[in-house]
Amino acid sequence: MNLNEKLTTNVKVLATDLDGTLIPLAGNAQNQADLVDLQQFLAENEIELVFVTGRHYASVENAIIENKLPSPDWIICDVGTTIMHRQEDSAMQVLEDYHTELSQITHSLPVDELSKELQSIAGIRKQEAEKQGPFKLSYYADAADLQQAVDAVHGGLDRLSAPYSSIISVDPFNGDGLIDLLPAGVSKAFALHWWSRYVNVDHQAIVFAGDSGNDLAALTAGYRAIVVENASDEVKAKAKSAHNDARWGDRLYLATQKATSGVLEGIQVMSHR
Repeated sequence: MNLNEKLTTNVKVLATDLDGTLIPLAGNAQNQADLVDLQQFLAENEIELVFVTGRHYASVENAIIENKLPSPDWIICDVGTTIMHRQEDSAMQVLEDYHTELSQITHSLPVDELSKELQSIAGIRKQEAEKQGPFKLSYYADAADLQQAVDAVHGGLDRLSAPYSSIISVDPFNGDGLIDLLPAGVSKAFALHWWSRYVNVDHQAIVFAGDSGNDLAALTAGYRAIVVENASDEVKAKAKSAHNDARWGDRLYLATQKATSGVLEGIQVMSHR
């Protein structure tokens, strides 16, 4: 495809995960080159870029610098529990309207109280302070014992009638089991849907790209979706199954290339659908 040829497309937004998706894989020169081409493609076709990541905001800032990523106007971080918006002075600021929405879900049991209630559960350990949030409680668990730890946490949530749900994943880089407790029903998909209504962007104008378990909700929420090649077979199968069950015949693209290159490949294809 000629990247200088502007498309006539109804794609207005590329919402993308970072690690394993937009961020070039270590030592992958093709990813590095395709990041430049991707930025050019988005600019040429007036497609807005939104980050949708499990990282906390300070970590996103570091990733932008370290990987020479573009700086978007919107960042959905903390696995969908924080939305940041760029102000006129270029500073990023928490969107308080969204936090107000989440506080209505968790008012009966705030995160600090939930943490105290779950502290005696064996097999889990709290993640670092910077990885917690006012609406996010995150734990590590040994991958080999992840299901046992998840069952124990779910038992605690049931006992407390806690207004929280969990997102379970495995860190693809170090193999840690990850347990994120979020306000009930909240996920990357929930946050992206809320954001799309807030800024008045049509659902079908958004393409979402991801690779891991905490991307599944957004990959299967009805958006046009890109699964990069380095995603696990399980994520690919679940995304494909959900789209087939919903009879979304042309909304999923399984990229043949990894990470950044797969995002570029996918957005080029989706821009023609």
